[in-house]
Amino acid sequence: MNFIEWVQRRLIAHGFNPGLPDGIWGRNTRAATIEFQTATGLIANGTLNSATVTALRHEFASDTKSKAPPEVDRMEAFPWMGLALRKKGLHEGKNNKELRKFLKSDGKTLGDPAQLPWCGDYVETCIAVTLPDSPIPTNPYLARNWLKFGHTVDPCYGAVMVFWRGKRNGFSGHVAFYYAEDDTTYHVLGGNQSNRVSVTRLKKDRFLGARLPLVGGPYERLRINADTGGEISTNEA
Repeated sequence: MNFIEWVQRRLIAHGFNPGLPDGIWGRNTRAATIEFQTATGLIANGTLNSATVTALRHEFASDTKSKAPPEVDRMEAFPWMGLALRKKGLHEGKNNKELRKFLKSDGKTLGDPAQLPWCGDYVETCIAVTLPDSPIPTNPYLARNWLKFGHTVDPCYGAVMVFWRGKRNGFSGHVAFYYAEDDTTYHVLGGNQSNRVSVTRLKKDRFLGARLPLVGGPYERLRINADTGGEISTNEA
């Protein structure tokens, strides 16, 4: 049982409905958290802060056991990364039906990933599903528009990373999530990388900017060192 599933089960035990306790932070879980915070006199912001977790731990009439939450791991602290990693390996051709279903799961999509560049669609879906209150850039399918997302940060785990394609001052770009780095490349988790969801190496001199969401958090700024190895992408497709 991970941290989010623990939260969901405690919400249910307190009489609130987050939906199926599946360990995924989504709209229903956040709505139930806000209802719980309102009912217990906490700031109703949908954030799993220490006061909310402490309140969830409190015993009540039908609960005779003291239950401590498990340690929050990295995937729970960065929910969009947990979702993004679960889709790793999906191919725009071989897994077209499943991939298209995922890209539409937030209520909108660019279109068939086998026909259209879908790196922005992938990032937008991961953010919109797990952080439903997070503002999304206008036309999120254009990679460079993600430079207007959230707030600017130095490259760190989970950050939305934007890179140029063609030329630095041009129109084309690529967007993905920071996963790790070595001396000369960023290892990014994204879509439309060799036609699938993958972790790919991009040269650091292509980097334009990194952004983290304004909602949720605070998010720890983690720099993760990785071994050098594997091909370096020069033209994502």
